[in-house]
Amino acid sequence: RNMETSQTHSSESMSKDLSELMKEATKEVHEQAENTPFMKNFQKGQVSLQEFKLVTASLYFIYSALEEEIERNKDNPVYAPVYFPAELHRKAALEEDLKYFYGSNWRKEIPCPEATQKYVERLHYVGKNHPELLVAHAYTRYLGDLSGGQVLKKIAQKALQLPSTGEGLAFFTFDGVSNATKFKQLYRSRMNALEMDHATKKRVLEEAKKAFLLNIQVFEALQELVSKSQENGHPVQLKAELRTRNFNKSYEHGPAPGKESERTNRRHTDMMPTTPLVRWILALGFLAMTVAMGLFAM
Repeated sequence: RNMETSQTHSSESMSKDLSELMKEATKEVHEQAENTPFMKNFQKGQVSLQEFKLVTASLYFIYSALEEEIERNKDNPVYAPVYFPAELHRKAALEEDLKYFYGSNWRKEIPCPEATQKYVERLHYVGKNHPELLVAHAYTRYLGDLSGGQVLKKIAQKALQLPSTGEGLAFFTFDGVSNATKFKQLYRSRMNALEMDHATKKRVLEEAKKAFLLNIQVFEALQELVSKSQENGHPVQLKAELRTRNFNKSYEHGPAPGKESERTNRRHTDMMPTTPLVRWILALGFLAMTVAMGLFAM
């Protein structure tokens, strides 16, 4: 009898809209990020340029993988209803930001830490083998960006003294979305209309939690890296070994370095705290804030 009651309860639960189930399923892991002290640092505007650049670089690798798999599955009925490239895709915006921060040779400059690569590999695996799970990653990323993006944009712009014209903040700007609230309603309705049996829904919810954990692991890995460097008495270096050399051969080739990167670095040098550990903690706060604040508003 207890088993029957449990099965009935599970069936009733799975009858809810997928977007509602997604929010419920990620509540616990969301709270883990929301309660971190990193968020408070960012709210106070305590974020350095160098760490903002590093987070932007990691996001570039993540969105490149996500959008490659979305394009692979854009006609697949398990994803096609929520295919909104003009409104949501972030790769081009991140390329614009990275060029601003690193200069024309940015492809050779940006690092891809192991935790970021792990996230990338999961996205490719899902897109190629279980495309029905792709919606979990798209939902947790894009709707989070839409929800918390404008607040984060203003904080970063003020803290880093970035141009009021928006340079360096293209990631937070959704030119294809005129009304974020209405668009999110449309997205949720499309997602809720995806045809899924109970077993598939359950797998999608588990993947959503995994997506959130992968986000958390990215900034935890960065924190571990800086802690080790402090123990050894050496500042954090963005050396070539941080890059994943075989991530994409095209990333190893780019135009010759110009003066743009030098100008950008000189322009912001005096804004960076002198202690590497402090700078990293502030940056990790930005990443935690991006994940937690965005999902909180979904």
